[in-house]
Amino acid sequence: MTLRSMTGFASSQGCLGRHSWSWEIRSVNAKGLDLRLRVPDWLEGLETQLRNQLGKALARGNVSLTLRVSRSDDGGSHLELNPAAVSAILHAVQEIEMAAAAADIRLSSISAVDILSQRGVFELANIQDDPAPLVKELTKEFVTLVSEFVQMRDAEGAVLAELLTKQLEQIDQLTAVAADQAKARKPLVAAALQSNLARVLDNSEGADIDRVAQELALLAVKSDVTEEIDRLGAHVVAARDLITKGGAVGRKFDFLMQEFNREANTLCSKAQNSNLTATGLELKAVIDQMREQVQNVE
Repeated sequence: MTLRSMTGFASSQGCLGRHSWSWEIRSVNAKGLDLRLRVPDWLEGLETQLRNQLGKALARGNVSLTLRVSRSDDGGSHLELNPAAVSAILHAVQEIEMAAAAADIRLSSISAVDILSQRGVFELANIQDDPAPLVKELTKEFVTLVSEFVQMRDAEGAVLAELLTKQLEQIDQLTAVAADQAKARKPLVAAALQSNLARVLDNSEGADIDRVAQELALLAVKSDVTEEIDRLGAHVVAARDLITKGGAVGRKFDFLMQEFNREANTLCSKAQNSNLTATGLELKAVIDQMREQVQNVE
Protein backbone atom coordinates (compact mmCIF):
# COMPACT_ATOMS: atom_id res chain seq x y z
CA MET A 1 0.00 0.00 0.00
CA THR A 2 1.35 3.39 -0.93
CA LEU A 3 0.91 6.89 0.36
CA ARG A 4 -2.10 8.78 -0.93
CA SER A 5 -2.01 12.46 -1.80
CA MET A 6 -4.89 14.77 -0.92
CA THR A 7 -4.56 16.42 -4.33
CA GLY A 8 -6.61 14.89 -7.14
CA PHE A 9 -8.98 15.43 -10.06
CA ALA A 10 -11.41 13.36 -12.11
CA SER A 11 -14.27 14.02 -14.54
CA SER A 12 -16.72 12.10 -16.72
CA GLN A 13 -19.85 12.48 -18.84
CA GLY A 14 -22.90 10.33 -19.45
CA CYS A 15 -26.49 10.26 -20.70
CA LEU A 16 -29.74 8.40 -20.13
CA GLY A 17 -32.81 9.01 -22.28
CA ARG A 18 -33.34 12.75 -22.63
CA HIS A 19 -30.89 13.52 -19.80
CA SER A 20 -27.16 14.14 -20.14
CA TRP A 21 -24.68 15.06 -17.42
CA SER A 22 -21.10 15.85 -16.55
CA TRP A 23 -19.15 15.19 -13.33
CA GLU A 24 -16.16 17.05 -11.97
CA ILE A 25 -14.41 16.20 -8.72
CA ARG A 26 -11.24 17.79 -7.33
CA SER A 27 -9.50 18.03 -3.96
CA VAL A 28 -6.72 19.84 -2.12
CA ASN A 29 -5.18 19.34 1.32
CA ALA A 30 -7.11 19.96 4.53
CA LYS A 31 -6.91 19.01 8.19
CA GLY A 32 -9.95 16.76 7.91
CA LEU A 33 -12.47 15.60 5.31
CA ASP A 34 -14.46 18.55 3.97
CA LEU A 35 -17.04 17.59 1.30
CA ARG A 36 -18.64 20.31 -0.83
CA LEU A 37 -21.24 18.95 -3.23
CA ARG A 38 -23.21 20.79 -5.91
CA VAL A 39 -25.96 18.44 -7.02
CA PRO A 40 -29.42 19.27 -8.52
CA ASP A 41 -31.88 19.18 -5.63
CA TRP A 42 -34.64 17.57 -7.74
CA LEU A 43 -32.60 14.35 -7.81
CA GLU A 44 -33.93 13.22 -4.44
CA GLY A 45 -31.61 11.12 -2.31
CA LEU A 46 -28.64 11.38 -4.68
CA GLU A 47 -26.53 13.78 -2.60
CA THR A 48 -26.77 11.56 0.48
CA GLN A 49 -25.56 8.53 -1.49
CA LEU A 50 -22.69 10.50 -3.00
CA ARG A 51 -21.58 11.74 0.43
CA ASN A 52 -21.63 8.20 1.79
CA GLN A 53 -19.46 6.89 -1.04
CA LEU A 54 -16.93 9.70 -0.68
CA GLY A 55 -16.81 9.23 3.09
CA LYS A 56 -15.97 5.54 2.65
CA ALA A 57 -13.31 6.13 -0.01
CA LEU A 58 -11.49 9.15 1.49
CA ALA A 59 -10.08 10.07 4.89
CA ARG A 60 -8.86 13.67 4.43
CA GLY A 61 -8.99 16.51 1.95
CA ASN A 62 -11.07 19.47 0.83
CA VAL A 63 -13.20 17.78 -1.84
CA SER A 64 -15.42 19.65 -4.32
CA LEU A 65 -17.92 17.75 -6.46
CA THR A 66 -20.06 19.31 -9.20
CA LEU A 67 -22.79 17.51 -11.14
CA ARG A 68 -24.43 19.31 -14.08
CA VAL A 69 -27.56 17.72 -15.57
CA SER A 70 -29.27 18.93 -18.75
CA ARG A 71 -32.45 17.68 -20.45
CA SER A 72 -33.53 17.65 -24.07
CA ASP A 73 -37.03 19.09 -24.61
CA ASP A 74 -37.79 16.89 -27.64
CA GLY A 75 -41.31 15.67 -26.96
CA GLY A 76 -40.94 16.68 -23.38
CA SER A 77 -43.03 19.84 -23.25
CA HIS A 78 -46.40 21.15 -24.50
CA LEU A 79 -48.65 24.20 -24.27
CA GLU A 80 -51.40 24.37 -21.65
CA LEU A 81 -54.03 26.98 -20.89
CA ASN A 82 -53.38 29.16 -17.90
CA PRO A 83 -56.76 29.06 -16.06
CA ALA A 84 -55.92 32.08 -13.92
CA ALA A 85 -55.06 34.20 -16.96
CA VAL A 86 -58.23 33.11 -18.84
CA SER A 87 -60.41 33.90 -15.81
CA ALA A 88 -58.81 37.34 -15.41
CA ILE A 89 -59.37 38.18 -19.09
CA LEU A 90 -63.02 37.06 -19.04
CA HIS A 91 -63.65 39.08 -15.91
CA ALA A 92 -62.07 42.15 -17.52
CA VAL A 93 -64.21 41.67 -20.67
CA GLN A 94 -67.35 41.44 -18.54
CA GLU A 95 -66.54 44.69 -16.72
CA ILE A 96 -65.78 46.48 -19.99
CA GLU A 97 -69.09 45.32 -21.53
CA MET A 98 -71.01 46.48 -18.44
CA ALA A 99 -69.30 49.89 -18.52
CA ALA A 100 -69.97 50.22 -22.26
CA ALA A 101 -73.65 49.35 -21.81
CA ALA A 102 -73.99 51.92 -19.05
CA ALA A 103 -72.48 54.54 -21.37
CA ASP A 104 -74.73 53.36 -24.21
CA ILE A 105 -71.70 52.28 -26.26
CA ARG A 106 -71.96 49.30 -28.59
CA LEU A 107 -68.93 46.99 -28.73
CA SER A 108 -68.13 44.38 -31.32
CA SER A 109 -68.28 40.74 -30.24
CA ILE A 110 -65.15 39.16 -28.78
CA SER A 111 -64.28 35.69 -30.08
CA ALA A 112 -62.39 32.86 -28.41
CA VAL A 113 -59.50 33.53 -30.80
CA ASP A 114 -59.25 37.08 -29.46
CA ILE A 115 -58.94 35.74 -25.92
CA LEU A 116 -56.43 33.02 -26.87
CA SER A 117 -54.20 35.60 -28.53
CA GLN A 118 -53.74 37.47 -25.26
CA ARG A 119 -50.41 37.21 -23.55
CA GLY A 120 -50.21 34.71 -20.68
CA VAL A 121 -53.18 32.59 -21.75
CA PHE A 122 -50.86 29.78 -22.83
CA GLU A 123 -47.95 28.50 -20.76
CA LEU A 124 -45.23 25.93 -21.50
CA ALA A 125 -45.69 22.84 -19.38
CA ASN A 126 -42.80 20.40 -18.86
CA ILE A 127 -43.46 16.72 -18.55
CA GLN A 128 -41.24 15.69 -15.66
CA ASP A 129 -39.77 12.19 -15.87
CA ASP A 130 -39.50 9.95 -12.84
CA PRO A 131 -36.03 10.85 -11.43
CA ALA A 132 -35.52 7.41 -9.80
CA PRO A 133 -33.95 5.68 -12.87
CA LEU A 134 -31.66 8.68 -13.38
CA VAL A 135 -30.58 8.68 -9.72
CA LYS A 136 -29.85 4.94 -9.97
CA GLU A 137 -27.70 5.40 -13.08
CA LEU A 138 -25.82 8.37 -11.61
CA THR A 139 -25.12 6.47 -8.40
CA LYS A 140 -23.78 3.52 -10.39
CA GLU A 141 -21.55 5.74 -12.54
CA PHE A 142 -20.25 7.61 -9.49
CA VAL A 143 -18.57 4.42 -8.22
CA THR A 144 -16.33 4.42 -11.30
CA LEU A 145 -15.64 8.14 -10.98
CA VAL A 146 -14.56 7.81 -7.35
CA SER A 147 -12.33 4.86 -8.26
CA GLU A 148 -10.57 6.94 -10.93
CA PHE A 149 -10.28 9.84 -8.49
CA VAL A 150 -8.68 7.62 -5.83
CA GLN A 151 -6.29 6.14 -8.40
CA MET A 152 -5.09 9.63 -9.29
CA ARG A 153 -4.54 10.48 -5.63
CA ASP A 154 -2.62 7.21 -5.24
CA ALA A 155 -0.44 8.09 -8.25
CA GLU A 156 0.28 11.50 -6.73
CA GLY A 157 1.03 9.74 -3.45
CA ALA A 158 3.58 7.45 -5.08
CA VAL A 159 5.50 10.48 -6.38
CA LEU A 160 5.22 12.03 -2.93
CA ALA A 161 6.56 8.86 -1.28
CA GLU A 162 9.61 8.87 -3.56
CA LEU A 163 10.36 12.50 -2.72
CA LEU A 164 9.92 11.93 1.03
CA THR A 165 12.19 8.89 0.90
CA LYS A 166 14.99 10.96 -0.67
CA GLN A 167 14.56 13.65 1.98
CA LEU A 168 14.73 11.02 4.73
CA GLU A 169 17.99 9.77 3.24
CA GLN A 170 19.36 13.32 3.52
CA ILE A 171 18.24 13.56 7.14
CA ASP A 172 19.78 10.16 7.90
CA GLN A 173 23.10 11.20 6.35
CA LEU A 174 23.16 14.56 8.14
CA THR A 175 22.34 12.84 11.45
CA ALA A 176 25.31 10.52 10.94
CA VAL A 177 27.53 13.54 10.22
CA ALA A 178 26.23 15.25 13.36
CA ALA A 179 27.03 12.13 15.41
CA ASP A 180 30.64 12.13 14.15
CA GLN A 181 30.99 15.87 14.84
CA ALA A 182 29.58 15.47 18.35
CA LYS A 183 32.04 12.65 19.03
CA ALA A 184 34.97 14.72 17.76
CA ARG A 185 33.82 17.62 19.90
CA LYS A 186 33.97 15.71 23.23
CA PRO A 187 37.72 16.19 23.96
CA LEU A 188 37.38 19.92 23.22
CA VAL A 189 34.39 20.21 25.56
CA ALA A 190 36.23 18.31 28.31
CA ALA A 191 39.31 20.51 27.93
CA ALA A 192 37.16 23.64 28.06
CA LEU A 193 35.47 22.45 31.26
CA GLN A 194 38.79 21.67 32.93
CA SER A 195 40.13 25.08 31.94
CA ASN A 196 37.02 26.79 33.30
CA LEU A 197 37.26 24.81 36.54
CA ALA A 198 40.89 25.83 37.02
CA ARG A 199 40.07 29.46 36.28
CA VAL A 200 37.25 29.48 38.82
CA LEU A 201 39.38 27.89 41.51
CA ASP A 202 42.24 30.32 40.90
CA ASN A 203 39.98 33.33 41.27
CA SER A 204 37.60 32.22 44.00
CA GLU A 205 39.02 31.86 47.48
CA GLY A 206 37.10 29.49 49.67
CA ALA A 207 35.00 28.13 46.79
CA ASP A 208 33.39 24.73 47.32
CA ILE A 209 35.34 22.56 44.87
CA ASP A 210 32.72 19.79 44.86
CA ARG A 211 29.91 22.27 44.18
CA VAL A 212 31.82 23.89 41.32
CA ALA A 213 32.59 20.48 39.84
CA GLN A 214 28.89 19.56 40.00
CA GLU A 215 27.86 22.74 38.20
CA LEU A 216 30.41 22.16 35.43
CA ALA A 217 29.30 18.53 35.12
CA LEU A 218 25.74 19.75 34.74
CA LEU A 219 26.83 22.08 31.95
CA ALA A 220 28.53 19.16 30.26
CA VAL A 221 25.32 17.11 30.41
CA LYS A 222 23.30 20.00 28.99
CA SER A 223 25.65 20.30 26.02
CA ASP A 224 25.50 16.57 25.24
CA VAL A 225 23.52 15.93 22.00
CA THR A 226 23.58 12.12 22.11
CA GLU A 227 19.86 11.85 22.91
CA GLU A 228 18.87 14.27 20.14
CA ILE A 229 20.90 12.32 17.58
CA ASP A 230 19.45 9.00 18.76
CA ARG A 231 15.90 10.36 18.55
CA LEU A 232 16.50 11.75 15.04
CA GLY A 233 17.61 8.27 13.98
CA ALA A 234 14.50 6.73 15.54
CA HIS A 235 12.28 9.27 13.78
CA VAL A 236 13.85 8.37 10.43
CA VAL A 237 12.96 4.71 11.03
CA ALA A 238 9.40 5.63 12.05
CA ALA A 239 8.95 7.82 8.96
CA ARG A 240 10.12 5.05 6.65
CA ASP A 241 7.66 2.68 8.31
CA LEU A 242 4.81 5.14 7.63
CA ILE A 243 5.78 5.38 3.96
CA THR A 244 5.85 1.58 3.71
CA LYS A 245 2.53 1.24 5.51
CA GLY A 246 0.87 3.88 3.30
CA GLY A 247 -2.82 4.75 3.42
CA ALA A 248 -4.19 7.54 5.57
CA VAL A 249 -1.08 8.25 7.66
CA GLY A 250 -0.96 12.00 7.12
CA ARG A 251 -1.83 12.98 10.69
CA LYS A 252 0.84 10.68 12.16
CA PHE A 253 3.37 11.95 9.65
CA ASP A 254 2.57 15.56 10.52
CA PHE A 255 3.10 14.87 14.24
CA LEU A 256 6.36 13.08 13.47
CA MET A 257 7.63 16.10 11.53
CA GLN A 258 7.03 18.25 14.61
CA GLU A 259 9.28 15.86 16.56
CA PHE A 260 11.94 16.05 13.84
CA ASN A 261 11.90 19.82 14.05
CA ARG A 262 12.09 19.82 17.86
CA GLU A 263 15.19 17.62 17.89
CA ALA A 264 16.92 19.70 15.19
CA ASN A 265 16.25 22.91 17.13
CA THR A 266 17.63 21.41 20.35
CA LEU A 267 20.70 20.12 18.50
CA CYS A 268 21.46 23.62 17.22
CA SER A 269 20.98 25.20 20.66
CA LYS A 270 23.39 22.70 22.28
CA ALA A 271 25.96 22.59 19.47
CA GLN A 272 28.58 25.05 20.82
CA ASN A 273 30.57 24.14 17.72
CA SER A 274 30.50 25.81 14.31
CA ASN A 275 30.58 22.57 12.33
CA LEU A 276 27.84 20.94 14.38
CA THR A 277 25.75 24.11 14.20
CA ALA A 278 26.07 24.16 10.39
CA THR A 279 24.93 20.53 10.20
CA GLY A 280 22.00 21.29 12.51
CA LEU A 281 20.91 24.14 10.25
CA GLU A 282 21.09 21.87 7.20
CA LEU A 283 18.92 19.38 9.06
CA LYS A 284 16.36 22.07 9.83
CA ALA A 285 16.24 23.12 6.16
CA VAL A 286 15.60 19.58 4.91
CA ILE A 287 13.05 18.92 7.67
CA ASP A 288 11.20 22.10 6.76
CA GLN A 289 11.07 21.07 3.08
CA MET A 290 9.85 17.63 4.05
CA ARG A 291 7.22 19.07 6.36
CA GLU A 292 5.72 21.04 3.44
CA GLN A 293 5.37 17.85 1.41
CA VAL A 294 3.84 15.96 4.31
CA GLN A 295 0.98 18.48 4.37
CA ASN A 296 -0.30 16.81 1.17
CA VAL A 297 -0.37 13.28 2.60
CA GLU A 298 -3.91 12.01 3.26
